[in-house]
Amino acid sequence: MFTFLKAQASSLISTAVDFLVTFVLSGFLGIYYLLANVIGITCGGITNFLLGRYVVFSSKEKKVETQAFRYVLVWLGNFALNIGGVYVCTEWLQIDDKIAKVIVSIIVGFSYNYVLQKFFVFKK
Repeated sequence: MFTFLKAQASSLISTAVDFLVTFVLSGFLGIYYLLANVIGITCGGITNFLLGRYVVFSSKEKKVETQAFRYVLVWLGNFALNIGGVYVCTEWLQIDDKIAKVIVSIIVGFSYNYVLQKFFVFKK
């Protein structure tokens, strides 16, 4: 249970990085919302990997290259689900892109990221 709570805290921090970068780029700098999301998700992903390896799963005994490769595989799925979800919500359902990002991030975070990180990326 403690690992799950640490993972959720890590996810919140990574999401904050993602959202901050995305909203600054799109809201203040006027960058197209999908490009801003790509950059934000990338920054959040890097943050999440580092927190996962060193704090959440304390998985330093495995090679960083192996974990990074596995993380990238999972992250690419995360990336596709997030970008696709934001696009569908924004373009098809006419939901504000910021609200869509929050909704999609929560769904993907609980249903996809934690499970794959625990049992595939940082497995003991």
